[in-house]
Amino acid sequence: MLYRLTNIITFVLLAVLLYVHNARQPLSWWVFVALLIAYTGVLAWGSISIAANFYMPVTCKVNTTEKVVALTFDDGPLTAYTPQLLDILKAQQVPAAFFCIGKNIAGQGALLQRIHEEGHLIGNHSYSHHFWFDLFGMRRMLDELRQADAAVERAIGKRPRFFRPPYGVTNPNLRNAVRRGGYYPLGWNIRSLDTVAKEAEPLLRRITGRLQPGSIILLHDSPAITVEILPVLIKQIHEHGYTIKRIDQLLNIPAYA
Repeated sequence: MLYRLTNIITFVLLAVLLYVHNARQPLSWWVFVALLIAYTGVLAWGSISIAANFYMPVTCKVNTTEKVVALTFDDGPLTAYTPQLLDILKAQQVPAAFFCIGKNIAGQGALLQRIHEEGHLIGNHSYSHHFWFDLFGMRRMLDELRQADAAVERAIGKRPRFFRPPYGVTNPNLRNAVRRGGYYPLGWNIRSLDTVAKEAEPLLRRITGRLQPGSIILLHDSPAITVEILPVLIKQIHEHGYTIKRIDQLLNIPAYA
């Protein structure tokens, strides 16, 4: 947030200086176009860089020196792979967080109950995960989040407090929706890219090579390769001396409102 304010002030001051200079000695109009393009670029970068905290504070890594990390899965629940992920987590006795899309919960109440009963956190990942979600107004965003809350609450009797922005994009409308809804926004500092990965070994190296105390690892319920690598990933995380804990426990924040 401070970074955003600093950039805005910097661009405003620069624009004023250029205007004053132009009054004394005319400048090419391209100078002002270039300034506008640069400013727009910074705003776009701030939107897609979730760890920048440009528009709103988002926790992307836990502040700790202890060798602990958190596993998170987005986009479920999905019958194809979520049960397999749960089987692996149960066998390995490892907790995780599942950021669920509200529309995917329909008809999957038993699966959501299983996630909850086996000790995993359930978070809000919007209701539709619409392609144009980032262009919605604040009220429509908040309605999406509340619809997802309602779907989770119908299944497990609890309302999520943690929220992960679709696509990891933030903007002023989302900031206002998150504030009004009282959510705790969560990002990541290790983006696995499992949804586009083709081979297991490079995917494993990408994750384990970025491990740090307090890392939040982003995975998904949707790709088969995530199911394939998960047992090995857990083993390698432990071999690196790390313990896997639930994100709410690492942050000491209640999982549900």
